[in-house]
This record gives sequence, C-alpha cells and structure tokens, in this order.
Amino acid sequence: MKKPILVVLINLMITLTISAQFDDRFYFPSKEWNQIENVDFEEFNFKTENDTLNTILFKPKSEPKATILFYHGAGGNISTYTFITNQLVKAGFQVFAVDFRGYGKSTGKPTHLNIANDAQIIFNEIIQKDEFKNIPIIIYGASMGTQIATKIAKDNQGKISGLILDGTISSFTDMALLSAPEEQKAMIAQYVTSPYSAKNDIKEINNLPKLFIHSKEDSSVPFAQGETVYKNATEPKELWIYEGKHLESAIKFTEILIQKINSLIGSPNLSQK
Repeated sequence: MKKPILVVLINLMITLTISAQFDDRFYFPSKEWNQIENVDFEEFNFKTENDTLNTILFKPKSEPKATILFYHGAGGNISTYTFITNQLVKAGFQVFAVDFRGYGKSTGKPTHLNIANDAQIIFNEIIQKDEFKNIPIIIYGASMGTQIATKIAKDNQGKISGLILDGTISSFTDMALLSAPEEQKAMIAQYVTSPYSAKNDIKEINNLPKLFIHSKEDSSVPFAQGETVYKNATEPKELWIYEGKHLESAIKFTEILIQKINSLIGSPNLSQK
C-alpha cells in the first residue's frame, strides 16, 4: 500500500512544482516608477507573511461618490495604469489601487495563490478604514487583474456594489493555451491550472451589477474570452463593446465609461453624449 501512496505524493509534488513555475509566465512586475502627477494620493502599506504590499488611494477633489478598488494587469505597476485611474478620479471616484508582490514598491514574488490571499487580506482591512465606510465599493479588474477582481467580488459580494471587468481573461489556463504550440497544449492543460478563474467565479456572483468592457480589435486578450465570461454571468449585466485597442476605453471613450459606471451604482450621469 505504501508504494502507490508514495507515487501519488511524488506526482503531486511534481504537479505543484511545475504549476508554481508556470505562474511566472503570467506576471511581469516592474519596479520602474512613473511620476504620479495632477492628482492627490496617499500610500498605504500592508504586511503579509514576509512581504510588504504597497497600495495607493487616489483622491478626488470633492467628496467621493464611490470607492473603486482597482486591480491592474500583468505588466508594470500602479503608476503604469494612471491612464485609467486618473479618469476615474476626475469623475469623482476615489480609486484604491493595489500592487501585489513584486510590483512597484511591493516586495516578494507574485503567484496565483498569494495574490488571492493578499487581496482578501487587503480587502478585509480597508473596509474597516474610515475612508471606505458609508460609500459604495466597486471592484475594477483590468486585463489579468480581471481574475482576482472576479474572485474577490465572488467572495465578498455582500459588501460591494458592482463589478467592472475590462479586457477580461477567461482563465489562466485559457490564456496559456492561446499561444501554445499544438504539441504542448495537452501538457499545458494538465499542469497550467487555474486555482480561480473569471469564467467560473462569475457564475457564483448573483444580484450584483456587472459591466464588461472589451474590444473586438483587442490583440492582447481575444474578445471571445471576455464574451465567455459575460455569457456565464447572471443578470444584471452589460457588455460594452468599443472600438480600439486593449484597455483603451478609458482614454478614447471617457465620458461613456463614466456614464456606465454611474449607472452601475445608480448615480446621475455626469454628462450626456
């Protein structure tokens, strides 16, 4: 009996090791920091295990109408995505952006599992802060950030008011298979696991307003992946298809984006097209 158990344990260790190594293929953290200008902000650091996570709260000039909890994509860091966050702040939202391990000023190395654990720790802490009380919280995931955004929304749906997924990836596995040579796809399907995925987690989110943003011209994340997640979602939901490149809606169609977010939380539109 001992030999089969040993074989199972060895196979499990091999699977876990290979899976962890594949995590590296999804994250491209940068320490290069772009200067953040023309917006008021405050930094918060969170301790998690042996690492420190850096986060930034971008503050509007007036009382915020809602908090947008922003999870950025696989590359860069918080400062790389101000082309999105600045537009949200100008529209009256306070934006809380997270750099996971290895990104920007955060220490450590990102993996699927520590991102999930860290995101929940941060969420639990911020909802206790005065800055986040008594106003709606919207979760916004961009590109690879749509994976953790959907998971946190699923696990905390009674505490948030909406979910925005921009350039949605259906799962880590689906993304890996996209560019894999045909002869490697069976191996990738077996070892590149998705401990959480937008296409599955979205099915468990009920009665929460959801906005899906994607372009059919997106060459980074195929429209079909975002469409899959949208189709798996329950009402209320909206799919906004814009013309442009990956994550360009905030800079090309700012007014429309803000109108849709306002509608998501039941706020009056700032402007009409």
